[in-house]
Amino acid sequence: MTENELSKRVIGIGMEVHSALGPGLLESSYMECYFYKLQKSGLYVEKEKPVPLVFEEVRLECGYRIDLLVEHRLVIEVKSVETLSDIHLAQVLTYLKIGRYKLGLLMNFNVLRLKDGIKRVVNGL
Repeated sequence: MTENELSKRVIGIGMEVHSALGPGLLESSYMECYFYKLQKSGLYVEKEKPVPLVFEEVRLECGYRIDLLVEHRLVIEVKSVETLSDIHLAQVLTYLKIGRYKLGLLMNFNVLRLKDGIKRVVNGL
């Protein structure tokens, strides 16, 4: 399955979660339910995956964590905010860069329609 195929599947599962819960909950609630549904669908998912920062020759464990990493290659950053900002996008780009991942999804569940809260983020590597 390509990254694009995987992202479509993951977005569909996210829409199921959003349809069931609606907007207005805490980010942690969406993340737990999303994690559960992704696992239930048969996908390999890691929650709060640590990502070390390598600076020059030093590996630093700085506490960076990807909300959800699907199939070892798709980064998902879950939000529940009024509006997404540039810093949210920068956060996903940083995770893609330091983790050497190609594709990420920034997903804000605090919207009326989830499709309005999704940003696809690509790392040019």
